[in-house]
Amino acid sequence: MKLGHGLTGFAAALLLLLGNIGFTEAAQPAKTAGGATTTATAVFAGGCFWCLEADFDKLPGVIATESGYTAGRTPNPTYHQVSAGGTGHTEAVRVTYDPAKVSYPQLVEYFWRHIDPTVKDRQFCDVGSQYRSGIYWQSEEERKIAETSRDALLKTGKLKQVLTEIVAASAFYPAEEYHQDYYTKNPIRYAYYRNGCGRDARVNEVWGGRQAH
Repeated sequence: MKLGHGLTGFAAALLLLLGNIGFTEAAQPAKTAGGATTTATAVFAGGCFWCLEADFDKLPGVIATESGYTAGRTPNPTYHQVSAGGTGHTEAVRVTYDPAKVSYPQLVEYFWRHIDPTVKDRQFCDVGSQYRSGIYWQSEEERKIAETSRDALLKTGKLKQVLTEIVAASAFYPAEEYHQDYYTKNPIRYAYYRNGCGRDARVNEVWGGRQAH
């Protein structure tokens, strides 16, 4: 179900819980000199960035996605450094979106439904802190939204635990060009990896086949 055409019960409850959270200047999307709203960004990690990029590209209101590395210690890390697990970074995706078409709470809910938040330092077949899941907030409003969303999810009783980290955003380093839009550049290899990793099967198992599409 596309979020633009309706909300799941969890999403509706989440938006009600978020109703009292104000949005300050720091949390608002960028504006042009004439005052027109342009775009905003959000940063998420959910295992292989090829897959998370492909998932977010399907969501109406998302303008662009960029694979990269964040939440680590090493400046300007390479893929080989990150994949070796010594930089502290995780594979992440920076999402550029139109707030008039999709809200940050909707992005967060969509994110949950495309990962396995019940595991630590891994996602699907990829193991290590470089594949940990995370929501990297860029304002106090985003922090409140992410934490409220997590708490609402736990209250449903559907998941026994949520181990996805919710921390302040730090430097985001774009990944090498060959990683960007990998799923469109190498569709056969991408499909083989995604299927072999069991990503969709596990997501369906966690969410009962009701993840957002």
